[in-house]
Amino acid sequence: MAYPEELYYTKDHEWLRVEGDEGTIGITEFASDALGDVVYVELPDVGEKFQQGKPFGSVESVKSVNELFIPISGEIVAINSELVDAPELVNNAPYGQGWMIRVKIGSKTEIDALLTSSEYEDFVAEQSE
Repeated sequence: MAYPEELYYTKDHEWLRVEGDEGTIGITEFASDALGDVVYVELPDVGEKFQQGKPFGSVESVKSVNELFIPISGEIVAINSELVDAPELVNNAPYGQGWMIRVKIGSKTEIDALLTSSEYEDFVAEQSE
């Protein structure tokens, strides 16, 4: 499995890519594999604000429905509307076209609470034992 080094990760299997004062968020390859085929993604509206760790949407697969938790506080500035008609992008390209939301980051100090690529890889290995 791939865990790109430039991303930050949560123990709930979301990732964050920081670009200036904005962040792009999605779910990890590990999560998309565990879910199975994604059939529906529920995302928030642009302009909504969320605190770190709070639910911001959900993802429905053939196996289950799971909440999505925001890795960093912020205001939604964009959603990936392609996921409405093509939710399978979450499975096919979790770190690319399968991104879910973009946020204006509220506090960059919250990044310290997230996992690095190697820390996330270790976490996943522990969960799989």
